[in-house]
Amino acid sequence: MKLRAGIVGLGDAWESRHRHALRALSDRFEIKAICCEVAHLAEQAAKDFRAEEMDGFRALCARSDIDVVLILSPQWYGPLPIIAACDYGKSVYCGAALDIDTPAEAAMLKKRVEEAGIAFMAEFPRRLAPATIRMKELIATRLGKPRLLFCHRRSSVEPAGHGRRPTRNCPTMQREMIEQVDWCRYVAGLEPTSVMGIRHSLTGQPDGDDYQMMSLDFSPPGEIGVGPVAQISCGRYMPSSWPEAVSFRPPAALQVCCERGMAFIDLPSSLTWFDEAGRHLESLDSERPVGEHLLMQFYRGVTSLVRKVNDLEDAYRALSVVIAARESYYTGKRVAVNPPTSESP
Repeated sequence: MKLRAGIVGLGDAWESRHRHALRALSDRFEIKAICCEVAHLAEQAAKDFRAEEMDGFRALCARSDIDVVLILSPQWYGPLPIIAACDYGKSVYCGAALDIDTPAEAAMLKKRVEEAGIAFMAEFPRRLAPATIRMKELIATRLGKPRLLFCHRRSSVEPAGHGRRPTRNCPTMQREMIEQVDWCRYVAGLEPTSVMGIRHSLTGQPDGDDYQMMSLDFSPPGEIGVGPVAQISCGRYMPSSWPEAVSFRPPAALQVCCERGMAFIDLPSSLTWFDEAGRHLESLDSERPVGEHLLMQFYRGVTSLVRKVNDLEDAYRALSVVIAARESYYTGKRVAVNPPTSESP
């Protein structure tokens, strides 16, 4: 069975992940329409997949020959394509950051998806990376429970005047922070109960943050510092015109200090870990690229008779933590993160 898909937005991962994955899974997905604000990208992608170019995401969602909507870039429209997909009963694969500012907005979007009864999947590629899967095995067998997690991402930024579109919050950095929060939740196997956030802006502009950091506490509610702690940071302070500086001594994507050892992950497939026996180096392979694994998960979620709600809950939890960290940026105080409801998985 093929799912007829419409694509909204062609983001940074189009060439490196999505395009190749959709080609490889052409027996599962048939691209019928593409909507992208960058005209030449839309034209090229439509030609590659023999799809139709569309001027608007609502028109794309309304098409009767589309079963699912793949949102692969935030562009300017934030959560509006998800709401449109809900209106027309189309399942959603969300590979884009959501430009949402308040817990009320996040809760409203979650409610709309739940009421629509559609399949929803947020793209969290770090979860399915071979190094992450092996890390979870080591936690269960050799290293024990995580105590401290350090998750870092350093990227470049285009100099001013290079056509970056201002937004209320930089989608690239927000996307990174959401993914890193989910990654730490997944590796720790726990929910954070509070967060402390710090931000730095060079320009004072809405999209001018060059560094964001948050400290997640996984202690029981009402306690601080007795459970695991995760430090998450994202920096985009090096100009893209300095390629040697950008690549100089990059930090490990994730460092995990456990009860009986520690590990360093370099995505997607390198893992170095230490225990009483010394150092262990592992280079891990996967039968399929992560992009194909993600789309296959989505395919199974759409075609299954049982509707999965875990992906929606995970996306909502990670987004809620990032929004709480944003509140902490401005108040200078640690902010409590509400635990999942009893109905949550």
